[in-house]
Amino acid sequence: MSTRAYAVRVAEDPADLEACFAVRKQVFVAEQGVPEDLEYDEYDPVALHVLAVREDGVPLGTGRLLYGEAAAAKTGGDLSLGSLGRLAVTREARGLGVGVALVRAIEEAARARGLTTVDLHAQTRALGFYERLGYEPYGPEYEEAGIAHRGMRRAL
Repeated sequence: MSTRAYAVRVAEDPADLEACFAVRKQVFVAEQGVPEDLEYDEYDPVALHVLAVREDGVPLGTGRLLYGEAAAAKTGGDLSLGSLGRLAVTREARGLGVGVALVRAIEEAARARGLTTVDLHAQTRALGFYERLGYEPYGPEYEEAGIAHRGMRRAL
């Protein structure tokens, strides 16, 4: 039995999606200075979004999975590859395992869609987090939205 004081679910209704976008705005736009026009993109409408919420309904974190043609467009055409992205956890929820729970929920959704690998673009300050979850860095460091990133992958 889990003792966590939050739940992670696929965002399937407009209120959940609004909560996902609000968390991203708080973390990426307000905290990290990512321009809002870069934060939201053409992939949002076709992505699977996951949401972590506190028992009282307060959103704590979010992430998304691109798969199929959307992921192939971002990852070089491989339809067996999913793309994990926009992982964000509110300041109050950091250190509670929310990020891990979100990543595992995205991986579960990827497996359910027949994907064999998950790819992501990690902020370099988050490399250790993803490495602890089994992701391996590849390729050179690069800049995205003014922040240093590195590609990472994990076979499912």
